[in-house]
Amino acid sequence: MDKNKTGKNLMSTRVALIVPCLNEAHALPLLFTQIKTHLPQAEVHIFDNGSTDGTPDVARSFGAYVHGVAERGKGRVVARMFADVDADIYVMVDGDATYDLAASAEHVRMLVDNKVDMIVGTRLQSYEGSASRPGHKTGNKLLSSLINNLFQSKLCDVLSGYRIMSRRFVKTTPVMAAGFEIEVMLTIHALDIRSHIIEVPINYLKRANGTQSKLRTVRDGWRIFLAIFYFFKEVRPFLFFTTASAILTFLSLAIGVPVILEFFETGLVPRFPSAILAASLMIAALVSLSCGLILDSVAEQRRELKRLFYLRN
Repeated sequence: MDKNKTGKNLMSTRVALIVPCLNEAHALPLLFTQIKTHLPQAEVHIFDNGSTDGTPDVARSFGAYVHGVAERGKGRVVARMFADVDADIYVMVDGDATYDLAASAEHVRMLVDNKVDMIVGTRLQSYEGSASRPGHKTGNKLLSSLINNLFQSKLCDVLSGYRIMSRRFVKTTPVMAAGFEIEVMLTIHALDIRSHIIEVPINYLKRANGTQSKLRTVRDGWRIFLAIFYFFKEVRPFLFFTTASAILTFLSLAIGVPVILEFFETGLVPRFPSAILAASLMIAALVSLSCGLILDSVAEQRRELKRLFYLRN
């Protein structure tokens, strides 16, 4: 592609840097220093989620647009971002200044040149001890592996908050997450509509003094884990319900076969509770299989509609 033509296209491209914030007054000066150095053409939107340390005032002092979001939760903040900000390209980073923006302009150009809809910055090779608590890196790897197995993908960092997205992706994404499971939801939605995702390595920096992570390892990790299975049920219901059906069938046979063999030997059914439980489990297995078949057709229709709406933008 002609570099001069690409440069002209980028000059006329509206780039919005959207930042969810909660008590990041100490980190924002570092973030704005990076923005001024590496992405000066971006229009900066700070979405404050109820800070008590003066975060909105600090953001305004740097000339950013400040939006207040009363409902707590990163997912709810992202929903407001996608609804309220109008741009051609969206660069989403956290307000804690831990994402290195040195290559952000190159990543924007990459998104335009390759006509993709999402570029994700992967942090796993550059985690620094003070930037993440013990367990974050391991949990990230486990959850990424789970998504790769359930959705047949090959992603490295599904929890990254560094994402560069196209307008058509942002404006056609129904945000269904309330908290830190938002990154998982964005990833699964992109996979579901067969949107092209590119992962690029980025530096993950030390957290600014006076700030702390809002992610609670166990509680939020569990919520993200449950969210993955919720979206798995929504996106691939046939596999979800047939797996449940297979498990129920196995349990039914494990309980019921000894009862049947005993009946053939004696002509009696002395263990009625076991027989009733086995029959109930088999009925549940058949119901689960039927749900999978029906909901698979519904999910495919929804996928076609989402894909058509996405392609029209």
